[in-house]
Amino acid sequence: MPHTLIIYDHPYEKSFNHAILETVIAALQNQGKKHALIDLHQDGFDPVFRKEELALYGKGETVDPLAEKYWQQIREADEILIICPVWWSSLPAMTKGFLDKVMKINFAYEPGATGPKGLLTHIQKATLITTSTTPNFVLKYLLGNPIKRVFINLVMKEIGIGKREWINFGNITHSKPAQREAFLQQIKTCFSA
Repeated sequence: MPHTLIIYDHPYEKSFNHAILETVIAALQNQGKKHALIDLHQDGFDPVFRKEELALYGKGETVDPLAEKYWQQIREADEILIICPVWWSSLPAMTKGFLDKVMKINFAYEPGATGPKGLLTHIQKATLITTSTTPNFVLKYLLGNPIKRVFINLVMKEIGIGKREWINFGNITHSKPAQREAFLQQIKTCFSA
């Protein structure tokens, strides 16, 4: 049975990101799809890559028990869904720290002649759902599409995930309730199939 791993990064339970999380979970449950949740804030995940962790970098080891727990959850998943805001045209520190500390050598990739060779090929799809104060067209066309260019097209590819998608609700600060509800319906439809 397909197994979706949700990685959630937002500190406020009344945020629109949390509404997205609840919508996704409800859609998966309604379909009887197996899922697990990593809530980085609730877990108290420390995103800082400290020197003790860096000393183990070449071996692909960790001193963080949460990273070991997350490795097991990733091994069991065939789909990954990340929900977080876009802050300063990038991913939040906790999401970035998750990548730094969890997506390690010998687990997520191995060095290749032209760069990383992904090892997470069992993950059939990765979806990033974000919210941003910046409108979509500004992120994509005026700011160089940093999320898609770096996170989707490079990082996710380098760890071996072939099918990758980014869905963003832009201009959230100036959005109307009907627009937010329409986006939640879009998300519900995406994860109800």
